[in-house]
Amino acid sequence: MMSNRMGLVIALALLLLATSAPTAEVALDYDIYRNRIEPIFLKKRDGHGRCYVCHVEANNAFRLQKLSPGSKSWSEEQSQRNFQSIAALVVAGDPDASKLLLHPLAPEAGGLAFHSGGRQFSSKNDPDWKILAQWVRGQNK
Repeated sequence: MMSNRMGLVIALALLLLATSAPTAEVALDYDIYRNRIEPIFLKKRDGHGRCYVCHVEANNAFRLQKLSPGSKSWSEEQSQRNFQSIAALVVAGDPDASKLLLHPLAPEAGGLAFHSGGRQFSSKNDPDWKILAQWVRGQNK
């Protein structure tokens, strides 16, 4: 009887280990953010405005800093502030739980129903969506 219980306990422990999330926490890489993610927010997409246009100094969670007059990119200080704003919309390691990726994604592709800026991404195969997802996963190659 004791060996049956012990076997059951071991089997349950192994099952929990196999199905639990990885213990290593994914950290969002600021350098990748600055060089690969921020440019997406300034990019003109066919049929859509730039993310920057609606999210500059917005009163919502996704708030971008206003560019300095004549500038085509953010200063280091502005990028740090943007990074903090964006990080609040990300579940590091899990793009499918990150509002940053779900709000602008079409609902039929798995996105959330609400995004007043339209559907920036029609599918998860969009190259920019993939870049965002890789960054969230910690795949910073």
